[in-house]
Amino acid sequence: MNIIFERITYLFDPLHHLWEHEKMHRKISLFLVIFFLAGLFLIELKRLGFLPNQFTAYVPTSHFSAIEAAFTVVLILEVISLIFTIPCSFSRSVGKQFELLALILMRNAFKELSYFPEPISYAGNEEAIIRILSDGFGALLIFALLGFYYIIHKRKSEEQMKPADLFSFVAAKKGLALLLLGAFTYMGFKSAWFSIIGVEHTDFLFDFYTLLILADILVVLLAQCFQPGFYAVFRNSGFALSTVIIRIALAAPPFFNVLLGVSAATFAILLTVISNKMFSKSDLKSH
Repeated sequence: MNIIFERITYLFDPLHHLWEHEKMHRKISLFLVIFFLAGLFLIELKRLGFLPNQFTAYVPTSHFSAIEAAFTVVLILEVISLIFTIPCSFSRSVGKQFELLALILMRNAFKELSYFPEPISYAGNEEAIIRILSDGFGALLIFALLGFYYIIHKRKSEEQMKPADLFSFVAAKKGLALLLLGAFTYMGFKSAWFSIIGVEHTDFLFDFYTLLILADILVVLLAQCFQPGFYAVFRNSGFALSTVIIRIALAAPPFFNVLLGVSAATFAILLTVISNKMFSKSDLKSH
């Protein structure tokens, strides 16, 4: 079994290092700028009637759609970063999912802009403006709660494992991350192909988020193999529950999505505070 774990680590670590490298971040940032400007250029060509007819169906008419498209790419990149954080502590991975929720709410706010006329006006768009305010302030609240969550966050559960168990547990999570990376790539290309051929389909990001919840449950069960104590099982299960609430928030209508998102973040914060303040290291060892 150790040979399998070593090979998984050998495959995962270079990919993780490549993704987190500073040069990669610079290239991605440059790509986002070019992507946004190219989107604006294509939209303007369509509005002027210079875009070939075979491409008009794939290009929107609102300049604001370029903003939504750029934030969609940012969201995809953050999902990949989330996958690479799975081998980290469970609470760190959950924190990354709250980052995604904040970005999704921000993306929803910009998405509302794509329905506005140009030049932009207030009249006739009152409901859309209210939804923008709801999603925008909801993202800000979750961003603030996430900051507090990271302040109080402490890696206690995995620190109590023996070094050999910790290596095996982390390697198992790296294997799961590789499987999720493969599934995400497949679902992304499948969604892009359906968009090209005109087949109606759901947002693959939300479908993948459901897969992430199942992965979180699997991590809870894996953790129980290495540390079966009540404290670790309850704490990790609680974090998994917070991700379920996040998933429900993504499927909820405006206003309720913010309420559920803030509730999930508050639940994770309370779970962390109670874990840190009411359970000492001696409690952890005895359980």
